[in-house]
Amino acid sequence: MKNKYIPTAFGLYLNYLVHGMGVILISLNMPHLEQQWQTDAAGVSVVISSLGIGRLSLLLLAGMLSDRFGRKPFVYLGMVCCLGFFFGILGSQSIAAAYCFGFLAGMANSFLDSGTYPSLMEAFPSSPSTANILIKAFVSSGQFLLPMIISLLVWADLWFGWSFIIAAGIMLLNGICLFRYLFPAHPGKVVRENLAAEAPVVRTITQHACSLVDLTSYTLYGYIAMATFYLISQWLAQYGQFVAGMSYTMSIKLLSIYTVGSLLCVVISALLVRKTVSSTSLLMLYTFISFVALLGVCLYPSPNTVIVFSFVIGFSAAGGVLQLGLTLMAVRFPHAKGKATAIYYSAGSIATFTIPLITARLSQTSIASIMWFDTRVAAVGFLLALFIGYRNRKTRDNLLTEDELHVNDALRRPS
Repeated sequence: MKNKYIPTAFGLYLNYLVHGMGVILISLNMPHLEQQWQTDAAGVSVVISSLGIGRLSLLLLAGMLSDRFGRKPFVYLGMVCCLGFFFGILGSQSIAAAYCFGFLAGMANSFLDSGTYPSLMEAFPSSPSTANILIKAFVSSGQFLLPMIISLLVWADLWFGWSFIIAAGIMLLNGICLFRYLFPAHPGKVVRENLAAEAPVVRTITQHACSLVDLTSYTLYGYIAMATFYLISQWLAQYGQFVAGMSYTMSIKLLSIYTVGSLLCVVISALLVRKTVSSTSLLMLYTFISFVALLGVCLYPSPNTVIVFSFVIGFSAAGGVLQLGLTLMAVRFPHAKGKATAIYYSAGSIATFTIPLITARLSQTSIASIMWFDTRVAAVGFLLALFIGYRNRKTRDNLLTEDELHVNDALRRPS
């Protein structure tokens, strides 16, 4: 039967296409915004940093409230905050005002994450990994489309602000359409209804709760996964130019190759998960490939190696592995998916603050040392993925053993 939540899912995905644009709107329009705010590139960078601070400040609270009050209100809160960001940035005449609207964009990200990821997992309970991985595809699509839109505006000699208005227009129209669509029932209500009627199911879910050890491992993995590809996205071009000896024009194309790899992985991962390949297996495989690719490019920093590496690392580290980790963690929080999303992505947000501080110090030594650091980060990520795989298998075996005992007890009872 056709899933009744497909229109809702498309609307949720479309939000992330716009979000993908919003993440890079300021940086791609930096020259114009420098003039508008009467500042330099450093000042604009400060505004960009406010997005991460805004996201981290509310993510945990938004996730917990999403579990209590439902997903739809927080999706709409995120959309409203996004609209405020688009129009607010255009109207800002100072760094202080722009920083406030950048903070609002970070809040929007928190609200969208806390409402969208749990909604998709609840709308597609048989394929939650596929549902979440597709978010990455729409984010990448937005980041692919926006440079084309800005290029057209420059070619037509039009106002740079149209790029903001186009993004806001898509978000506004999507909000109007999404209002009519059905969201999955609140999880708390479903659990209460199942307590009496489906006791065996409730027992299994309860046994599958997340221990402190698992919570720690998933949280650390969220940090490591974000750190691995964040390092690459920030330093790949510089590594190609100053370590591998590539020209400037060729080095900046490495990010395009990186994006192609990530998009291809999204498609392949979605197909593999639907073909019953476990998300845990993919998590371990992709993390191992990331480690090997980083090690290879550090040992052999030639132009050809870096080009191949850009595709492979985009495929393995930025193609949805972060979403796979979230899905696995959310399964261990069956009645608190919003809280799980908040904890996991809070760790990722911390990575976006701490990693630049580390790389700033390493860059004073050499850019090559940054890539070696990323290799060590990927190695830790692979060990964490192996541990997560071991814990998931152990939990699954324990559940199967308990189910067998229940069946044997039932057979021994006199009729």
